[in-house]
Amino acid sequence: EVQLVESGGGLVQAGGSLALSCTASGFTFDGYEIGWFRQAPGKEREGVSCINSRDGSTYYADSVKGRFTISSDSAKSTVYLQMDNLQAEDTAVYYCSADRWLRRRMGHGILHGMDYWGKGTLVNVST
Repeated sequence: EVQLVESGGGLVQAGGSLALSCTASGFTFDGYEIGWFRQAPGKEREGVSCINSRDGSTYYADSVKGRFTISSDSAKSTVYLQMDNLQAEDTAVYYCSADRWLRRRMGHGILHGMDYWGKGTLVNVST
């Protein structure tokens, strides 16, 4: 059974940090690009960041560049998203996703049709 299990969400004050984790199972971790989307209440889903664990290449949305850092640990089948200097506009449910072409899809603003999705974790940034 394929699973993407997110953890690490919570409540944080503006300017603070959180680290999200996404642990994958049921498929070949290094055969997929894995990353994060987010969706705030009343807003469209947004691609945030993703990583290719084989070559380390990454993608970041302009809105998070310089503040968020994505990394992966193939031995643990886990992708991490370190989020620093969080702002109120970062408040959203963050979803982990895996797809063979996730970087290309995010870069082209494609928001649906990825192979696998997690159930999401809430990040709430208070001001």
